[in-house]
Amino acid sequence: MPSRKKTAMFASAFCTCVCSFVVICVVLATQQWVSSEVRFSRTNSSVTVSLSYGLFSGTCEQFVGAGLQVSKKTFQVADSLSSAGTESLNVAIIVVLVLSLLSSLLSCGFTCTNAVSNPYQTFLGPVGVYTWNSLCGVLILIAMILFPVNIEGNSLSEELARGCSTSQEAHIGSKHSYGYSYWIMLLTILLNFASLIIIYFYDHARYSKKKEQERPIENAPKDVILF
Repeated sequence: MPSRKKTAMFASAFCTCVCSFVVICVVLATQQWVSSEVRFSRTNSSVTVSLSYGLFSGTCEQFVGAGLQVSKKTFQVADSLSSAGTESLNVAIIVVLVLSLLSSLLSCGFTCTNAVSNPYQTFLGPVGVYTWNSLCGVLILIAMILFPVNIEGNSLSEELARGCSTSQEAHIGSKHSYGYSYWIMLLTILLNFASLIIIYFYDHARYSKKKEQERPIENAPKDVILF
């Protein structure tokens, strides 16, 4: 059975891993990734398409001229994409987040196992926790980089706005605001980092105690040596 200290440390790391898993699920399930306003020119007027969407679905509204709302509807992101670049990058972000979800789940399993037992295999101990938490954090960071690249570089919002617009107009400009579904991925990175810090302190304390027990006999007190 593990010591109380080990159980407490790994139980704390388990809680942070569970929170990380839940946050990733929220990120995938919600559509508040970005809100965009895309402006198009039209004869004697202008059209503004307001979008709010995530990786799978979103909503859009069309305003003509001085703010007359023409329509409001929901759409599926995959069905509205026609460009291979935007579609493939959107799929890549989903795949990366699913992999991070699996990594977070494995972190939960490893920390829970160490909280209730002492695994014989080295990889099932702190090394495994380091590996899966680090991988999860890196994957989340990649997703946070790829999404703005898809919006700014591949004009994702403009492409989705054209699917919501009643006619094809010339694009004037766009304005983007990233929502909570995007920014809470930073919380996932912080939670993974917290798990690593907790396990590091436990591992460092265990290593120091082990070295203390392995001190050479010449460092022992003289009366102990004589005895």
